[in-house]
Amino acid sequence: MSRKAAALGSLIAAALLLSGCGESDDDGSGGGGSGDGGSESAAAEAKLLGQVPMAKVSEMSGAMGMWTTDKNFVKADLKKIAGYPLDLDGGKAEWQIPLSGEICWSSPEPTKEGLVAVLFQDAAKDPSVCTEVGLVDLNKGKLLWQKQAVDEYGSPQMFDEVTIGGGTVAAAGTSADAGWKVSGEPLWKPSDDTCPVEGYAGSDDKLIALRDCGEAETPQLTLQTIDPATRAVKSAYKLPAGTEYAHVVSTDPLVVAADGGDSKKGSSGASEFLTVDDSAARGKLLSTISTVGGKYGKYKLDCPATEVAGCQQVAVTKDTLFLGTSEPGSPSSGAENDLVALDLRTGKESGRSEGSDGGPLTPIGVADDGKVIAYQEADVVDEAGGAVWALDPKTYKKTKLQQNPSSTYEMEARFTTERRMLFAGDRLYIGGEHVTAPSTVFKKKQPLAAVFGVK
Repeated sequence: MSRKAAALGSLIAAALLLSGCGESDDDGSGGGGSGDGGSESAAAEAKLLGQVPMAKVSEMSGAMGMWTTDKNFVKADLKKIAGYPLDLDGGKAEWQIPLSGEICWSSPEPTKEGLVAVLFQDAAKDPSVCTEVGLVDLNKGKLLWQKQAVDEYGSPQMFDEVTIGGGTVAAAGTSADAGWKVSGEPLWKPSDDTCPVEGYAGSDDKLIALRDCGEAETPQLTLQTIDPATRAVKSAYKLPAGTEYAHVVSTDPLVVAADGGDSKKGSSGASEFLTVDDSAARGKLLSTISTVGGKYGKYKLDCPATEVAGCQQVAVTKDTLFLGTSEPGSPSSGAENDLVALDLRTGKESGRSEGSDGGPLTPIGVADDGKVIAYQEADVVDEAGGAVWALDPKTYKKTKLQQNPSSTYEMEARFTTERRMLFAGDRLYIGGEHVTAPSTVFKKKQPLAAVFGVK
C-alpha cells in the first residue's frame, strides 16, 4: 500500500467515526496496456466558490439527490430540496421545497423536462419507513405531487427506490411496487406477484424492471424492458444462475452489473458487467466483462449491494464502458491508476489512458461532447486539492480541466463515502448523501455540498 493510500485510509477511517457507516471498497480487475500522462497545461486554477452548510442533527439523516439545471444547483437536504445559484454564491437558497420527512432515494438524473422522482418519509405518521413518492420540477422549484401506494387493506406500502422511465414514475421495494403517470394518475398498484420487482431503472425513453422469480436461497433474477404505461414485457433476459444482486448501469445501451455474492468476494457489489441486446422479445447477451482477477489488479467501482440503480465510479457511452483501475497497468508507471475503455459488444479492452501521479482517477460521467469526465482524488499526503480531467473516447488522450485549491484539500477528501459528483458549466459539484452530526475528529465543519470552479 502506498503512503498516499495509507493516509487516505486513515482519513476515511476518521470520517467513519462520525458517520457510523462506510462503503465496501474492494475492487475488480483490469487488463493490460499503457498510455500517456495527459496534458495539464490548460488546467484552470479553481477555487471554492461556495458551500451548502450541514444542517444540525444528532444522528445521520438521508439527503440523497443532487442535480443542476440552466439556472440552479439543486441539493437534497434535511427534509427538503433546495435550489441555489449555480456558483453557490453566498450559499443562500433561491427556493426550497419542504418535505414531510427524510429523503430515502431520488432519481440520479432529471428528465429532459427537468423532472426527478423522490422517495421520502412521513415523519408525522411513520418516520421510520419510506412511503411517500413525489415528483419534483427542478426548473420551477416545485413539488408537483406526493403519492402513497396502499395495499388491499389500505396500508401504505414501503419502497426502497424510485425512478422515472418513459414518462412513468415507478417505485419498488422488498414489499411492493407501484407506478404513476407524471400527471400523478396511478398506472399500477401493489399486488401479490410470483416474481416480485426488486427495483426499476429508467431514462427518458425506457423503463427497466428487475424481477426475482427464485427462492430466498436461490434467486433467479430476470431483466425486463417493459412498456412504461402498461408494464407489458417487451424484452426479457434471465441473468446467470447464482447472481444474487444486479444493478442497472445504463438503460440504452442496456448494461447491468451482476454480483455473484459470497462466491465472488472483493467485487464492490459487481463481479461482472453484462451487455444485453433487448431489441427482441428474448434478450441476447452481447458481452461479459469480469471485474475480478486480471493481470494488473482490479477495477474500481461502487455498486451498493441491494440497490438496483446507484452504481458509481463508472461511465458508459453508446459503445464503451469506462472504469478506473486500482493499480496502474505498467509496473514502471508513476501514476496512481489507469482509466480503461472496454468495448460493450466484445467485452475486450479497447483503450487505456495512464492516470495521474497526483491521485487516483475515477470516472464520474460523460460530457455533452462525448468526452469522459474523471475526478482526481484530493491528495492528503501532499495536501493538494482534487482535479477534473476529460478523456477523449477516440484517442484516449486526457486533458486536465481544472485543479482545485490546496487550502480545502481536507474538506474535499472527506467527501469519500456515499457522495455524488457533477461537472457542469465548468464547475465541479460534490455533495454528500447524508446529513451528519458534527465531527469529534475534525476541527473544521464539513459542508453538505461544495462547488469548485473559476467563477
